[in-house]
Amino acid sequence: MKKMIIPTVPECIATRNYGLLSRFSRQIMMRCGWTIIGDLPQQPKFILAVAPHTSNWDFFVGIGVMFTLNLKVRFLAKGSLFRWPIKSLLNGIGGIGVDRNHSHGVVGQIVDEFNSNEKFILGIAPEGTRSKTVEWRTGFLHIAKQANVPVVPVSFDFFKKEVKFHHAVIITGDINQELVEFKQVFANVCAKKPQAV
Repeated sequence: MKKMIIPTVPECIATRNYGLLSRFSRQIMMRCGWTIIGDLPQQPKFILAVAPHTSNWDFFVGIGVMFTLNLKVRFLAKGSLFRWPIKSLLNGIGGIGVDRNHSHGVVGQIVDEFNSNEKFILGIAPEGTRSKTVEWRTGFLHIAKQANVPVVPVSFDFFKKEVKFHHAVIITGDINQELVEFKQVFANVCAKKPQAV
C-alpha cells in the first residue's frame, strides 16, 4: 500500500495531537482511496468553507481530514445540543454552541471567538443544509469580513475521492458578489449526492 502524501501544516496553525486517532484516520482514508491536496494558508486564523454538502458522509470525511492533519478545527452546532451525555464529546471535537440570544447575533459571537484567540480555525458548510438548495448562506462571509480573516474553500469530490484545499480568499467587497464568485470554485466538484446540488 502506498504511503499517503498529505499537505504540510504550517506551524502558525492551530493543531492538536490526536495520536492514534490521527494514524487510524490516515489509514482509513488511504484504504478508502481518498487523497488530500492543496495548501493550508500561512495564517493563524481562517475559515474552512466546505462544499458541496449533501450527505452525513461529508461530516465523517471532514473529521477524517481533521484527525489526519492534526488540525484543531472548531464548528458550529445548536446550543441545545451541548448537554449531557454528548456535551463533552462535542466540546472535545471542536463544537461551539451557537447562542441565538448573543447580543451581536451568531456572526458577532463567532467574530468574538476569532478576536479572543491567537489561533482559530472555523469549519463551516456554507449551504447550511444537506437538502437541495440554490441559495447559500452568507454568514461565513460576514464573519470573515468582520473578523478580517481569509476563507479557504475546501471541496469534497466523491468521484475523485479528493479533498482539496483551494487558495485562500480575502473578503473585502460586496458580500453577494463575493458569494457568486465563491460558488464558482465548486462548479465541477462531484458531491456524494449529485442530485442534491
